[in-house]
Amino acid sequence: MPDPALISNPLAFRVTHRLVLSIALPMTLGYLTTPLLGLTDTAVVGQLGDPAALAGLAIGAILFDLLYGSLSFLRTATTGLVAQAFGRQDFREEQAVFLRSLIGAFGLGVIMLMLAPLIWRYAPSLMTDDPAVITATQSYFAIRVLTSPATFANFTVLGYVLGRGQGVLGLKLQILLNGANIILTLILGLWLGLGITGVALGTAGAEVIGMIAGLAVILRRMRGGNRPSRTELFDRRKIGALFRLNGDILIRSLVLNGAFALMTRIGSSEGAVTLAANAVLMNLFMIASFFLDGLAGAAEQLAGRAVGARDRPSFDRALRLTGGWSLGMGAALVAVFLLIGPFVIETLSTSTVVRETAAQYLPLAALTGLTGALAFHMDGIFIGATWSREMRNMMLASLAGYCCALALLVPSFGNTGLWIGLNLFLLMRGGFLALLLPRKTVATFGA
Repeated sequence: MPDPALISNPLAFRVTHRLVLSIALPMTLGYLTTPLLGLTDTAVVGQLGDPAALAGLAIGAILFDLLYGSLSFLRTATTGLVAQAFGRQDFREEQAVFLRSLIGAFGLGVIMLMLAPLIWRYAPSLMTDDPAVITATQSYFAIRVLTSPATFANFTVLGYVLGRGQGVLGLKLQILLNGANIILTLILGLWLGLGITGVALGTAGAEVIGMIAGLAVILRRMRGGNRPSRTELFDRRKIGALFRLNGDILIRSLVLNGAFALMTRIGSSEGAVTLAANAVLMNLFMIASFFLDGLAGAAEQLAGRAVGARDRPSFDRALRLTGGWSLGMGAALVAVFLLIGPFVIETLSTSTVVRETAAQYLPLAALTGLTGALAFHMDGIFIGATWSREMRNMMLASLAGYCCALALLVPSFGNTGLWIGLNLFLLMRGGFLALLLPRKTVATFGA
């Protein structure tokens, strides 16, 4: 018997477990290729036997993670807006969103290049006072920053692909980008003996290759008859909406980075051993984020598509299915981390005292897989629905709650209180958004 919702709304669509996984699994696999880059870069530079070069690489990588991670709103904003245009089958606006975001990506890249001399001069010295390490960091930065426009364009490409629910294409592009990065790094950094310069050239070259391939695929598939006019492309109202969305997501990202920086800062007051143990355990949360991000990507696409189609039943079902998979994944991650955690700790540290300290806090670190599940899921729903103002405000509220929790817990419980505070922060992120969800759903779809 035909689904009544599909008859009453021609844009309605069925949300199934298979549809959810067809988006989530390829994106998860794509994200999981990313850690291979860090391992390859470290291995190549490590062959030089120069501690300064290895330290410079680490600081350079952190610097770009902060810069590019904070500016990843290009990907998320594009995903939400493209998903909504895709849901209402507005192919002209779908292409217009992509082109607006691409123009913004290149503009942001130019701004990054203009600021590069200042960052090159001052940022490394804020992170180390070793002249040899500063020189190595500056060498790495000077090369990688040149391809910032390509990096930001790749954010837009991935956002567009994910917004259309093309998870397999997204995986192929991620494999191409990361695979080219690894191959070029090995050739330039190791075989040609260029060291950290070769690593930077390899990463920069891969970004350009990824951009060219992504743009070639997308522009070839775009329907010529649906190309937006110049007036549509530069519609001031829609450009303003894009800027507001990007701004809200940027603030949210900066607050999130600030929360993790605060944990590191407070952890450092517990001593070098505790700080090292926390750094080891944060790798578990990083691993969890790769899996939860894939499901959050599915939530973004399906929620955005449902909002664009004005399809409340599909939105509700997408909410339930992606939420169920996220919470199930979070619970599974806790179990896996408790099982393999001791092995991970032994692999990442050779210090007996660091290993013992990390093992003490392993259960609380493993718990972040579950407490973070709702946060990632709600972020995906709100990004897809482009409810960015509420997401920004709840992130700020969560940060305030996190600071209060740390002020109460850390003086009494030390590092245990710090990990409890992190778990509470993740719960607040997801919980606050979940409380707003019914009201926002009614406002968007009607009662």
